[in-house]
Amino acid sequence: MKLISWNVNGIRACLKKGFADYIEEEAPDILGLQEVKALPEQVDYEFPSEYEVIWYPAERRGYSGTLLATKLPVLRHELGIGIPEHDKEGRVVSVEHEDFWVVTVYTPNSKDGLQRLDYRHQEWDPFFLGYMKELQEEKPVIFCGDLNVAHQEIDLARPKDNHKSAGFTDEEREGFDNIVGAGFIDSFRELHPDTRDVYSWWSYRARARERNVGWRIDYFCLSPELKPRLSEAFVRMDVMGSDHCPVGIVLD
Repeated sequence: MKLISWNVNGIRACLKKGFADYIEEEAPDILGLQEVKALPEQVDYEFPSEYEVIWYPAERRGYSGTLLATKLPVLRHELGIGIPEHDKEGRVVSVEHEDFWVVTVYTPNSKDGLQRLDYRHQEWDPFFLGYMKELQEEKPVIFCGDLNVAHQEIDLARPKDNHKSAGFTDEEREGFDNIVGAGFIDSFRELHPDTRDVYSWWSYRARARERNVGWRIDYFCLSPELKPRLSEAFVRMDVMGSDHCPVGIVLD
């Protein structure tokens, strides 16, 4: 069973850059998208009929938004984390399947000047993790998406230059420490503990992607019960269409 996550940075723009061809070729069983930036009726694309597609647009048009498409039978789904003040930006879709919950998430960016760092660190990160723990009480959880943090120095090209940059502050990294401390597994690092130069996001500036000056900020995290089923974890660095590339896992 193949699961894919991709921050498309606008699905309408990504459709003009090969999105449909990629989905057809990759053929994931479950697909999580972030930064969809559109309402369903604004998107000139029909997902293949075998998918059940759940959209969660932000209240603010053209901003944020997530989507989860799955071929597996859906028992129920949830939009948001159940806290209204945090659920205006369409950041979390959770779907219950027979064996597990699967969640796609677009974590708030702390922004230039770290304008949203306090919100991210003091509110969003603990509330989101708390919600994952609640789901895990029911059955194992897989959550995927743009977590907007490079956890370790190995996860970005220039760690020394970015200790005070959004996505690599001590506070944001602590948030991921807490995810790992709660027992969730970073699937890529589980299978590739020492692999370097594998990134999922590159700035549009200074030919960063061409030079592979990137960050690994897109993840699949798993409840420990699912660890024996994890057979592959990968990053599709060659797939264009966004400033992020798809990441994925295969479960036996």
